[in-house]
Amino acid sequence: MYLSTIGRREHAGTVSRRKLSAVGANVFALGAVSLVTDVSSEMVTAILPVYLVLGLHLGPAAYGLVDGLYTGATALLRIVGGYVADRVRRRKAVAGVGYALSAVAKLGLLAAGASAAAIGAVITLDRTGKGLRTAPRDALITLSAPEPLLGRAFGVHRAMDSMGAFAGPLVALAVLAAVGTADPEAFDAVFVVSFCIAAIGVLLLVLFVRDRRTPKATANPVSPRAAAALLRGSGVRRLLVAACVLGLATVGDGFVYLLLQHKEDIATGWFPLLAVGTNLSYLLLAAPLGALADRVGRLPVVLGGYGALALVYLLLAGPVSGWPLFALALALYGAFYAATDGVLMALAGPLLPESLRTTGISLVQTAQALAYFASSVLFGLAWQFWGADRAIVVAAGGAMVAIAVTFAVLAPRKVAA
Repeated sequence: MYLSTIGRREHAGTVSRRKLSAVGANVFALGAVSLVTDVSSEMVTAILPVYLVLGLHLGPAAYGLVDGLYTGATALLRIVGGYVADRVRRRKAVAGVGYALSAVAKLGLLAAGASAAAIGAVITLDRTGKGLRTAPRDALITLSAPEPLLGRAFGVHRAMDSMGAFAGPLVALAVLAAVGTADPEAFDAVFVVSFCIAAIGVLLLVLFVRDRRTPKATANPVSPRAAAALLRGSGVRRLLVAACVLGLATVGDGFVYLLLQHKEDIATGWFPLLAVGTNLSYLLLAAPLGALADRVGRLPVVLGGYGALALVYLLLAGPVSGWPLFALALALYGAFYAATDGVLMALAGPLLPESLRTTGISLVQTAQALAYFASSVLFGLAWQFWGADRAIVVAAGGAMVAIAVTFAVLAPRKVAA
């Protein structure tokens, strides 16, 4: 009996290792690039809300505009980057340009100083880089792993990505502690270190990631007409509608953390730790939820993730306070990302032809990013004119409506007999 139990455990471990190896070395290489890059980007993301709102004294409406720029203003470039990557069949090269632009933008924050307009321009450059790299990177993942294991592949990638996101705020906190939060150059030190780490990520991409190029002999012609033809597919159209609705339901990390800071009066020096809590939950749950999506279906996992987001909003509006609020809100917020970020792309991948995979993914990401831009601006205005409590209650209601609409749009259709 004992030996039989050991045998079953060894067999289960062997199967698990085989499934991980089936994901492919290229997925792990892309994960390593994302890990290092996210250390860099999350260093800035973790301090940016407090830097803008408490340091430069931007109001909620102005911060909503900047936060929208951070994710949505360059969304249309995702389509350009995705189309170019498919057209030239060099997804790695296009992604590399995006990673390099984001690295240079970290130095731009040094030159921007206290000018909100200059900061907005630098943030736009940084997001241009993200817009160019995200779709080619995700397309490479879909082309580097078997279709039945796409949820697991994205889960592994997002877990590695979230390791960097987890470490980034800690590195920022260490830099601030070393320089001193009272020192006016403390934020500049964070930006310099962030640039150096981002440059390492670009080097890893160049050295270790392999491109997946569709052979000319088997590739369908890539043209504006072929790209536009994607929209004629009902599955792609429904996915775009769902992406827009889900983007409108998301108010953004900065607002969530500022609401926690507003409710609990967190000291400025501890603010980056809020992102650490979220990313720890994301790190622990990304791979398991990706594997779960392959087993039970990707749509239920995505909808469950947005259910977790609605609960985060309700917690921010409710009576819970202190450590229970931090633990529950950050754990659920990380679960939201783990259940939606990569799983939505795994849901999109099989609907798209290989030769236009990057273009199709960029369409979905653009739809979501533009909706997120609108959401950030609207939520900032709602906070400014209605107050934080009323604004977050409306956001919670919006998230629940988005779940119902997405289910109605994406649920499998029954074929009439």
